[in-house]
Amino acid sequence: MKTLIFSGTPRKNGDTMALVNEFISHLEGEYKIIDAYDCSIKPCIDCRYCWENDGCSINDEMQGVYNYIQECDNIVIASPLYFSELTGQLLAITSRLQTYFCARFFRKENPIKKKKKGGVILVGGGDGSIENAYNTACTLLHHMNSRDTAPMVYSHSTNDIPAKDDIKAMESSRDLALFFNDKA
Repeated sequence: MKTLIFSGTPRKNGDTMALVNEFISHLEGEYKIIDAYDCSIKPCIDCRYCWENDGCSINDEMQGVYNYIQECDNIVIASPLYFSELTGQLLAITSRLQTYFCARFFRKENPIKKKKKGGVILVGGGDGSIENAYNTACTLLHHMNSRDTAPMVYSHSTNDIPAKDDIKAMESSRDLALFFNDKA
């Protein structure tokens, strides 16, 4: 089993990674983390290459991510909330998923044959809403052919309680791994 994790946090030891690490500790198989703040993936430039061609005209680390998306069984989008949305850096790299939309809409092709399970991990200080970010994450998962999405994992009071101390969020992280492992 292979799992792809898009991580939108700039803090390696922060609240989002506390939930991701709890998730990983219960996950079977291999996983790959795409760190939005530590990768060489440029955002979409709307060159429209993908309107008529498979893939993307930008040759960077995203080419390997496209390959892993084809192979993997599960995809997770993990992010802190910035103004009730996924982080800008995560949105920038996931803008490159535009090639999948264009394949379906313009070229009338199915770019990803293998169905995936999806998961969303969100962390916020308590101000604002998690719904916008969750809807954005689900849209991204949908375009990567995730049709079976687990209940959201979230800790939304991290200004008062660190995610690692949020018992419900930590249990939900474990449950997400079990869902991917086909045990939940």
